[in-house]
Amino acid sequence: MPTEPPASSEPTASSEPTAHDARTITTAVPARLDRLPWSRWHWTVVIGLGTVWILDGLEVTVVGNIAGRLSERGSGLPVTPGEVTGIAAALYVAGACSGALFFGRLTDRFGRKKLFIVTLAVYLSATALTALSFSSWWFFAFRFLTGFGIGGEYAAINSAIDELIPAAFRGRIDLIINGSFWLGAMGGSLLSVLMLDTDVFPADVGWRLTFGLGVVLGLVILFVRRNVPESPRWLFIHGRGDEAEALVASIEERVVREKSAGEGKGAGQGVALPPPDGEITIRQRGLVTFRGIARTVFSDYRRRAVLGLSLFIGQAFLYNAITFGFGTILESHFHVATSRTGYFFVVIAAGNFLGPLLLGKLFDTVGRRVMISSTYLLSGLLLFGTAWLFGTGRLTAGSLTACWAVVLFFASAGASSAYLTVSEVFPMETRAMAIAFFYALGTAAGGISGPLLFADLTSGGDVGDTVLAFAIGATLMCGAGLVAAFLAVRAEGRSLESVAAPLSTRGVQTEYPLPQGR
Repeated sequence: MPTEPPASSEPTASSEPTAHDARTITTAVPARLDRLPWSRWHWTVVIGLGTVWILDGLEVTVVGNIAGRLSERGSGLPVTPGEVTGIAAALYVAGACSGALFFGRLTDRFGRKKLFIVTLAVYLSATALTALSFSSWWFFAFRFLTGFGIGGEYAAINSAIDELIPAAFRGRIDLIINGSFWLGAMGGSLLSVLMLDTDVFPADVGWRLTFGLGVVLGLVILFVRRNVPESPRWLFIHGRGDEAEALVASIEERVVREKSAGEGKGAGQGVALPPPDGEITIRQRGLVTFRGIARTVFSDYRRRAVLGLSLFIGQAFLYNAITFGFGTILESHFHVATSRTGYFFVVIAAGNFLGPLLLGKLFDTVGRRVMISSTYLLSGLLLFGTAWLFGTGRLTAGSLTACWAVVLFFASAGASSAYLTVSEVFPMETRAMAIAFFYALGTAAGGISGPLLFADLTSGGDVGDTVLAFAIGATLMCGAGLVAAFLAVRAEGRSLESVAAPLSTRGVQTEYPLPQGR
């Protein structure tokens, strides 16, 4: 769309950079990262950073599936199903919103690597203490702290992934990683079937062991994550240009060695990388203030701000509200035993994971605008259809599950693209904070009020109330899809710097292809 260069949100230098200006750096680091072919090194990044979403899926699903068990006599906790799917769920999301804002700020300030280690440690500690819950207040408190850690993960991980993955693959990889949440959901559903079987584990032990297993898996991820480097883009922006150059050189050497070995070439006949597509010149600056971030997001990029909020609110209502009560819907409307709801949820989780997996490439080829808007709109319309079928009594537990699987096949790809969008379309210096901000606002709107509202709508057994819950989620998804149809940014195949110029380029000349508008 025709636009103009964003106005500076901070004072800029009026003079041209010179060789004697120690605060000015010219580098090809972004272009060198974007030109890399896919390699085993990129898989290390994906496994080290992306697999934590599996743990998040495990956490959320287990809590939803054990809601009925926790309220039973002998569970060891004096709580009701509504408190688990309502209060505990809302506290988890409130913690995630708070953690995203707190750790998002620290991620932009101290780097991606330090924070994606710290946030995982917080997450694991809180999960372990949740397993030791002996009172409702303890359970609620550590659900909040578990969310606090995972919220920080969203900010640190998404910013790091997008800054390390080449532009040609960024869309599909980001979607698949965010969609891997549902692999954890499948594991959590199957695990809950075993752990809730009182013939195998006592009622007050099985659910505790489930949280404990999540801690063990997290420790393995923490071990792998140590090998993931700091973002070279963050390094050169923060005055550590030599480190960034050396790091990228080592990555290039590793990729060339791998590709050369794959083609049977010797050390002197390595595969040649294509030349980098230009350089970027930045003038180092201090930490961007909250006021500067707000001015950048809501003044310079206000259309993108509307887009981000719409996408996050739409998907938050659908996922953080309705799916929290899925087990309760099966129990109250179809009399499915608590110990068997996990089987149904596996089908839904599979649909959720297959959506980003099979549709992800299209976000890089067909394009962001078409795919984001169509996945949101289609999932919303399908959910309206599901609500109508449910309200007229045409669904069984199996057919409702099938409908949800189809709806969420498309919704999951769209929801994952919300995280991709806000990590791409704002300047480098504000990236983690922008992710945190939109995640917190959108999730607070749909994820805190949603569970509190829909816990009542879905737990009472009234068909009309459940239909209303579905309709609210469908309406917001369709609304977000319409916003995306007009405002989504065509970022496919483009470098992050060409989608949103770093604030540090303002007032300097650069050879790198930078955006000419909002």
